[in-house]
Amino acid sequence: MIAPRRHAHGAPGRAAAAAARSLALGIALVAAGPAMAAPDEVRELEWEELMPEGWDPLAELDALAGEDLQNLSDNSVRAVELFNAYQEAVRSAPVVRELDGQKIRLPGFVVPLDFEDTEISEFLLVPYFGACIHVPPPPSNQIVYVKTVAGYPLQELFDPVWVTGELRAEAHLNEVGDAGYTLQATIIEPY
Repeated sequence: MIAPRRHAHGAPGRAAAAAARSLALGIALVAAGPAMAAPDEVRELEWEELMPEGWDPLAELDALAGEDLQNLSDNSVRAVELFNAYQEAVRSAPVVRELDGQKIRLPGFVVPLDFEDTEISEFLLVPYFGACIHVPPPPSNQIVYVKTVAGYPLQELFDPVWVTGELRAEAHLNEVGDAGYTLQATIIEPY
């Protein structure tokens, strides 16, 4: 299992390059398509399994840049253009439709969306701390929108959690980060 990762900080040019490096380190594309779980069986997923086989997020960045990102000045017009184009590309990252309707268990970090005191009922689950809080956010297929009826008493924002529930290949768009998947959580527990 891949442990949730921490996110690098920086301005647009460095941020895009840092995001690309972060994704490159965490991506080991699954050789076979997603294994199907029995109807009542909970399948433990790794974040890479939320990306379609053969999809490479770095290809999006390479296609946009066509140049060495390390040599761009953070404040240059070209760096800002590439950063904006990259953000648009990752908002529409493809999802794995075969995962739709599966009961899954996935580790990650919480980005609260709806909460009362310390109890959250809606949040984004992300693979590394700081995703969606700092820019750029990860590709949408690396963000899961989670809703829970019971609520979850979040003790520490920095602590990862396990979330179990039914996964849907349904996008959830919001100002914090666009999620490619939606998960109705039945269990949320410390990692």
